[in-house]
Amino acid sequence: MKIDDTDRKILISLQRDAAQSLDEIAREVGSSKTPVWNRIRKMREAGIIGAQTVILDAEALGFEATFFVLIRTSEHEADWQQKFLAALRARPEVQEAHRLAGDIDYILKVRVENARAYDVFYQALISEVKVHNVTALLSMEEIKATTALPL
Repeated sequence: MKIDDTDRKILISLQRDAAQSLDEIAREVGSSKTPVWNRIRKMREAGIIGAQTVILDAEALGFEATFFVLIRTSEHEADWQQKFLAALRARPEVQEAHRLAGDIDYILKVRVENARAYDVFYQALISEVKVHNVTALLSMEEIKATTALPL
């Protein structure tokens, strides 16, 4: 699906606040409600718009520690990778996981209550899958976090 300027405006508006009404979005993009709804529906069907969620305040809920976990592995077989990915998907502490090019094979963003909770996560992970080297970096301060794309 090809998107135009109006679609971009709708997406920018939804990225800012997906809970706003169709009337508010239509007013913001200079259209009426029905065409805006049809565009949103088409973008959902095309997969441009995915699940709508709520952004929670992690610290207010007691998740005060964010670790970036660098993983090197000497295992590159499909069986190991499937087991590793299953272990990551089963752990709600893992907010993001990326396979990388370069010296580090994977990077994880892990959100937990504290360092002790990270250690519980770490011990469980290494008991399930063999990794060559793990380096955990504690984020001291979140300077910027967004899910918005630069449309």
